[in-house]
Amino acid sequence: MTDQTHVYTLLFSCPDRPGIVAGVANFLFEQGCNILEAQQFDDTESGRFFMRVSFERITGEETLESLSEKFLPLADKFSLSWRLRARARKRKVMLLVSKFDHCLADLIYRWRIGEIPMDIAAIASNYPRETHSHLDLDGIAFHYLPITKETKMEQEAQLWELFQKTGSEVAVLARYMQVLSDGLSAKLSGRCINIHHSFLPGFKGARPYHQAHTRGVKLMGATAHYVTSDLDEGPIIEQDVERITHQDSAEDLVRKGRDIERRVLARALAWHLDDRVLINGRKTVVFRD
Repeated sequence: MTDQTHVYTLLFSCPDRPGIVAGVANFLFEQGCNILEAQQFDDTESGRFFMRVSFERITGEETLESLSEKFLPLADKFSLSWRLRARARKRKVMLLVSKFDHCLADLIYRWRIGEIPMDIAAIASNYPRETHSHLDLDGIAFHYLPITKETKMEQEAQLWELFQKTGSEVAVLARYMQVLSDGLSAKLSGRCINIHHSFLPGFKGARPYHQAHTRGVKLMGATAHYVTSDLDEGPIIEQDVERITHQDSAEDLVRKGRDIERRVLARALAWHLDDRVLINGRKTVVFRD
C-alpha cells in the first residue's frame, strides 16, 4: 500500500492546447514522482481542459511547498488554474443544520468510521443543541446562532467569523433551511455545498416533495450543488433518484427523500474533499473515483 504521506493530488483547468499532459507528466518525472491515477476532460464547447493527477514522490525530499514553487513556471506557461494538495492532510469542514438533521447524522457517522476523511471544525445551527440531543456530538463544537428576519445580517456575520476562526475550508448546508445572502454566498464561492431536496432544476422552493406529489411524478431525486447568489442555481455536483408509484403518499416521498439526500450529499462532499470537482462555468467536471 502506498504511503499516503508522500501522495499528492494536482487538480487544474486551463485553455486547451497541445502539450499540457506531456508537460505535467514530464515535470513529475523530473521531480522523482510516479503517477498513480490520471483523469482528464477536454470541453470542446468552452475550449477548456480539465485534469486530475494523483502521484507519489519516489525519490528526493520535496515538500508540498517546494513542489508548488517548482511547478509555477509550467503553470504560467499553460495558464493553469490549479491546486496541489497532500492527500494525507484533512480539510476542515463546518456543518450547518436547521431542524432536520438526517444529513448531519449521516455525515457524522461517515466521519467517525473514516469513510469521509475530514476534520469537523464546527457545527452551526439556527436551532438549539437540544434539538439534536439524540445525536452523538461528543468532541464537536456546537454553535447555536438563532436568526430572524431582522437579525439575518448579524447572524451571517457570526457565521463568517466562525468559518474563519475555525480555519474551515468548506461549508456544508446539511439541510440548513436559511437562504444565504449574496454577500456570504460570494465569500464562500466554490467552498459551500448545499443539498436540495428535489431534482433540480425542477420543483424549486418550498415543499418540493409535495409539489412532486401533486404533479404525480414517477421519479424523484435530490441535488447537491455549490451555493451561489442565484437561489438553487449553483453548479451541480451530484444527483440521484428514486422510483415513485401512485401508491406513494407525500409522506412516503419525504421518507424516501431523506435517504436520497443523505447519499447524494455524502458523495458530493467526499468528491470535493478528494479534489475531484472542478467548476466549469455553470456546470462542474467531476472525476469520479
